[in-house]
Amino acid sequence: MTDHADIRYTAAPGEAATPHEATAPGRPRRAVRGLPDRWLATLFVTPSIALLLAINIFPLIWTVYLSFTNFRANQPGRPVEWIGTRNYERLLGSEDIWGYLQATAHFVVWTMLIQVAIGLGLAMLINRDFKGASFWTTIILIPMMLSPAVVGTFWTYLYQPQTGIFSAIVDLFTGLGPIDMIGSVSLAPWAIIIVDTWMWTPYIMLLCLAGLRSIPDYLYEAAEVDRAGPFQTFWHITLPRILPFLMLAVLFRGIENFKMFDMVVELTSGGPGSTTELASINLKREAFEKWRTGYASAFAVILFVTVFGLGNIYVKALNRVKS
Repeated sequence: MTDHADIRYTAAPGEAATPHEATAPGRPRRAVRGLPDRWLATLFVTPSIALLLAINIFPLIWTVYLSFTNFRANQPGRPVEWIGTRNYERLLGSEDIWGYLQATAHFVVWTMLIQVAIGLGLAMLINRDFKGASFWTTIILIPMMLSPAVVGTFWTYLYQPQTGIFSAIVDLFTGLGPIDMIGSVSLAPWAIIIVDTWMWTPYIMLLCLAGLRSIPDYLYEAAEVDRAGPFQTFWHITLPRILPFLMLAVLFRGIENFKMFDMVVELTSGGPGSTTELASINLKREAFEKWRTGYASAFAVILFVTVFGLGNIYVKALNRVKS
């Protein structure tokens, strides 16, 4: 058999061999006007890299720079003064900032605990083979298809103490009378937790359902042969197999809830007082109401470092579980 690298082109009498036809041994032919493959790859990748730098990297670098200045966006002609770490010192020494971070942590932790518990339970119910499972799955998924701003507005009416359905249901089962979920300092944080749980539990359910359906049937058959009880089967087979899916769901939803904004603004606007003023809401007020752009940029950098650090630790734990 003749090796392809040794093939030569022999021109007919009076015909000149072209460069593409008289290729040197071992040298690949170029399909696009003789451009090397590396140049072609660079030509296609460069626009994507430039777009990534323009949309993500440059704003991040600009925000870090502004965090060390006293820049105000509503005074563009004002000279920008470099003030070093003064914005960070004010932030870390402010009790209000720690209160906003505490409210955010309260919201994130409780939504994750409740959503994981309910989402896992719904996934185990839907995973059973019964008539109408597809229909009920679609019904459960409806809340996560809506816009958070729409959901916030919708639940604002449900929470009305005199005319809202939620207050009427609570009064029916407890006899406590009308309750103001949004206007109460003690109940307002739980009001936004309930709404977020209603909206995003289906997302947790979907990931758990994917994990449940990836478990081989022979594992359950072996457990049945060994006469393992329902709890033992769940603890030793189901939970270890779906744990990576659960952790992935918590990672995605935790990051999203850490920067939750639109739904909470529509529900409570951070009130009553600053009870439900999450870090993202305070950041918006500092940047676009008080126009302390440098100060707000420092706060944004702190939030970014916090989420990035926690996310990195969590991903390492997730990799250990998967391995």
